[in-house]
Amino acid sequence: VQLQASGGGLAQAGGSLRVSCEASGRAFSICHMGWFRQAPGKEREFVAAISWSGDRTSYADSVKGRFTISRDNAKNTVYLQMNSLKPEDTAEYYCAADYSARRLLGSREWAYQNWGQGTLVTVSS
Repeated sequence: VQLQASGGGLAQAGGSLRVSCEASGRAFSICHMGWFRQAPGKEREFVAAISWSGDRTSYADSVKGRFTISRDNAKNTVYLQMNSLKPEDTAEYYCAADYSARRLLGSREWAYQNWGQGTLVTVSS
């Protein structure tokens, strides 16, 4: 599975953005998908994950209630809708695929085998 993230940009605090990640390959529909982010000078951190069927999701506490992860298996795409953005959400956002067949949704980088390039989200105050 190859991943291509897009949709980043500049938003004002309190605003919204949606980032997308399109996958190539038929294996997408059996992969759990995750979003991570890395702010300048900080380590990459977990943001959200969604099961292969879309029936289970997981979020970092810092984004819970503001961000929504979803997927469209017919389009081989996973989305991250970001609302009520804060300046501390500024980061490079990465999507990742877990095709290990484990049941649990991973929140650690090692749980994901394929990574896309990042898309930059900048939130101004």
